[in-house]
Amino acid sequence: MKKSIIIATALFGMASAQAQQVLEAPSFGSNWSVGVDGGATTPLTGYPFFGSMRGMFGLHIQKQISPAFALGAEGMLMVNTSSWNNPMVSTAGDMVFYSNGRSSTAIDRAYIGMYGAVNLFNLFGGVKCDGRFFDMEVVAGAGWGHDFYSSTTWMPFSYTAKDENYFVTKVGLNLNFNVNPNLTVALKPYVAWNMTGTKNQPLDVEYTTAAYDAARATFNIAASVSYNFGPGFQCVTPADPAQIAALNDQVNALRAQIGNSAAVGEAAVARAQNLGQELAACQNRKPEVIKEVNNSLTSVRYIFYRVGSSKITADQQPNVEMVAEYLKHNPKSKVVIKGYASPDGNIEFNKKLAAARAESVKTMLVDKYNISSDRITAEGEGIGEMFIENDWNRVSICTLED
Repeated sequence: MKKSIIIATALFGMASAQAQQVLEAPSFGSNWSVGVDGGATTPLTGYPFFGSMRGMFGLHIQKQISPAFALGAEGMLMVNTSSWNNPMVSTAGDMVFYSNGRSSTAIDRAYIGMYGAVNLFNLFGGVKCDGRFFDMEVVAGAGWGHDFYSSTTWMPFSYTAKDENYFVTKVGLNLNFNVNPNLTVALKPYVAWNMTGTKNQPLDVEYTTAAYDAARATFNIAASVSYNFGPGFQCVTPADPAQIAALNDQVNALRAQIGNSAAVGEAAVARAQNLGQELAACQNRKPEVIKEVNNSLTSVRYIFYRVGSSKITADQQPNVEMVAEYLKHNPKSKVVIKGYASPDGNIEFNKKLAAARAESVKTMLVDKYNISSDRITAEGEGIGEMFIENDWNRVSICTLED
């Protein structure tokens, strides 16, 4: 049975917004999203802001850990343009150098990194069960940057620049427009810093700056389209303990009425009379040889449960023990356990609950009574409507088979 993780919604403002609800999240393998990014990048200072702007594109993958926090990985490639191939001037001591351009490659910069995103709306405003069309995330990340260089002519001599590797940090925002539960369109402005510096200048003159220096930073803005695999976080309302107790009292009262019913007593008397007649008929019957004997035996036991629970209570454990004793005395027999839930409540939750009830009987037979698991079949049958009394449909039915 697939296990679910129950996450309390008490994240700052969540408690007041969802006072009577909890969030049910899927397993780790779910709740992922992938997307494509495209936009522009430009140096933060030192170059014309719009004149130096060039395209970039990439991919990202993200895992939503909680409604307020996500982790992701991304990769971006920056497109080389003529605005970055204009003549450049640099100095080393008393010498002045002129370059015919920085790079002639189609892609002159790459970035691969990890990031974390905090959803401010869910963190401070509480989770909305029907979702929001717009929300905003603060994003911070770090990774590996690489600059691609081609051979460059420096006057008064030729110089071949070397590719650069450096450490990058970034911080920015994600402005998310949730078109539907599976599709998100976002605008992502952020600033990225080269934390290392560079040596790719003539004569290997190194220009080292402070880690968070605007001269070694770029401003970036990207548009993103993401597909969310879901199923996301689902709001569920837990059962009221007082209501459970009241319903349990009703069940016990009904059982007492059934046990004391005159109709039950009359039926028992009538069956005793029939059995007496059958016994007398057997005693008067002439002996005969039975050539074919059908030794099949079918016996059924019921284990009832409280509302919303798969726990076997103390008053139901004798029924499980009867099944165990039969299996011990009949080593070749097996048992099929089918779990059911009443029609009340969420259908998907009841399907899981029905399977959990069947599994609870199997677990007790194996762990407490040492019955081999290969003699037990446990199946969840979902919603049960076998009984007129709706409360009786919260049951596991054990059928013994030879």
